[in-house]
This record gives sequence, C-alpha cells and structure tokens, in this order.
Amino acid sequence: MYRIGELAQLCDVKPDTLRFYEKHGLLAASARSDSGYRLYTTADFERLKFILRAKTVGFTLNEITELLSIELDKSNWACADVKGLVDSKLAQVEAKLAELVRFQKSLAQLSQACCGGPESAEHCSILEALESNSATVNAVKEPCRHSK
Repeated sequence: MYRIGELAQLCDVKPDTLRFYEKHGLLAASARSDSGYRLYTTADFERLKFILRAKTVGFTLNEITELLSIELDKSNWACADVKGLVDSKLAQVEAKLAELVRFQKSLAQLSQACCGGPESAEHCSILEALESNSATVNAVKEPCRHSK
C-alpha cells in the first residue's frame, strides 16, 4: 500500500492531482489508514500510470475515462473501438495543427506588413488590416504609411 504522498512522488505528481483524479472518478476512492491517510494499491499505481501516459499523448480526462472503462472490460470491446478513439483524437490534433499553421502564416504576414518603427500607430497597416471589414490579413495592402 502507498500513502498519497508516496504514490504522488513515485509518479512525479502532486498529491492534489491524486485527489482530483479520485474526485472525478479516474481513481477509485482509496482506503484510509488508521491515522486517516489515503492508501493506494499496486493496481491504483498502475491505473495512475495509465492515466498519466494517456494524458501525455493528449487525451482529455473525459477521453481517459472512456479508455479506462474499456481497459476494465476489454473482453466486451474490440481493438477497432480503441483505434476509433485514437483516430478521432488524431484528427482533432491534425485540425488544430492546421489551424495553428494558418495563424502562423497570418501573423507572419501582419508582421511583415509593418515597418515596426517608432512612429505613431495612426497609419499602422496591422491595425488597419484588423479594423477592415474582412478582418483578414489579406486586407494588408502596403506597409505602414507614416506621414512625415
């Protein structure tokens, strides 16, 4: 049996993390020692490692809950079910990456369109692009036009 601090240290998390997982049903409610310490078994240790590995690859707590339910009842699930969860998560990550690339390109265009000088921002092309009706970086037509 592990006390909460011991298990937390073994898995390099804070005891509050274990309490949080317990509160949200990811870990079973632990037994208590005579002095009131939470106690965890080797099975709890393995379950916590599973949770942390799943979290490391990007699964949310709700998705981890689903994976844990499959893990507990493997005989009633197919590999295709698990693969479906992974493929769905992969599609989400790929969509997010595509969105981040779009953000990167737009920000680079905005940055390149501005001289970045010490002049007043009254005619800053970045602000003008963001103020335009389309609010797209395509509205950036020319670099900053500072009146002299």
